[in-house]
Amino acid sequence: MKMIVKIAPTDETVRKSGLTDYLFHNEHIMYTEVLPRLVSLQKAAGVPEEEHLRYAKCYGSLNEAPNEVIILEDLKESGHIMLDKYEPLQHDAILNGTKSFAIFHSLSHVLKNKEPETFNELGSKLRHAWDLMCSSPEYIKSFAGLDDAVQSIVEDETHKKVVKNRISNMFKITAKLAKEENTKYSVIQHGDSWTNNILFKHVDSRVGPAVMIDYQASRKNNPMMDLLYFIFLCTDYETRSKHFYNWLDYYHSEFDKSLSYFGLRANDIYPRDQLDADVKKYGELVFSIALMASNLTERDVNETKELINNMEHSGIGELMATMGSTRMTGETLKRAKNRIEGLIATYTDFGMLDHFENFD
Repeated sequence: MKMIVKIAPTDETVRKSGLTDYLFHNEHIMYTEVLPRLVSLQKAAGVPEEEHLRYAKCYGSLNEAPNEVIILEDLKESGHIMLDKYEPLQHDAILNGTKSFAIFHSLSHVLKNKEPETFNELGSKLRHAWDLMCSSPEYIKSFAGLDDAVQSIVEDETHKKVVKNRISNMFKITAKLAKEENTKYSVIQHGDSWTNNILFKHVDSRVGPAVMIDYQASRKNNPMMDLLYFIFLCTDYETRSKHFYNWLDYYHSEFDKSLSYFGLRANDIYPRDQLDADVKKYGELVFSIALMASNLTERDVNETKELINNMEHSGIGELMATMGSTRMTGETLKRAKNRIEGLIATYTDFGMLDHFENFD
């Protein structure tokens, strides 16, 4: 039997810079407490097994710094595959992923409705690593270098103005959203829902049900952060243009379907007009995250290895600094340029740029 063993780094400098204590703690809580509790709700309510939230079995977890370790099921053994991060996800994959997020988020509301104290307790155990980064001058400085890198990728002067300071302003946007968050709609989110963190069951040469992995960034947050992150980091302009609003409809319908097993309704828990408002509200932060991610995820294997090696030896701050100073070339540059220009085009088409704050 094959297993996945995740072992935390022990170097103190790397642990501090990479927020290892927080990230491994979160994943420990998710696999040992949150995910089992959510599925137990489904089992108790008689939800059909094919509608259950899927996650890798956890065979053991040690949450003692600096020796954290998590042992997980290797989902590849059951026919799950990781899709090519360089290729945008197609419509069927997005539908499967969207359904998984709808079920996952709905179960937070079920738990909140039936056992509010348990929901609050579990939510309070998840640490907000991003908030820590927002208050750290070291992180703010290291992220700022990425603005120039992104501006150098796009050629159109209008596009340069759109992306200007968007990455370094992420921390201001995050702080603003935290102050304005309506916890009535908050769920326990995945937090890092891009292509390499979602596996798909391979069924008859087709992409089937999705399973999320890597819950290190999980926390209580608005559900649209997961869904928009997933859509804008994993799809291209053409597919979004055709299906974006269909995906939102599908999310809400699957959210409602999951709630219905517990006698709850989406229109009471998370109305569609609230979802639409949150798309506009959280779209700005996702735009900034997508710009930042394009500088890492579009790089080729050799470039990525060098960047990850820097992170493993020096932490996230060094990774961001290296990303900002290492210019892209060739196919990497072409992929990143297409990704960023497609992102700008989608936000322009849907009027989402109109809701951006001006922090300058």
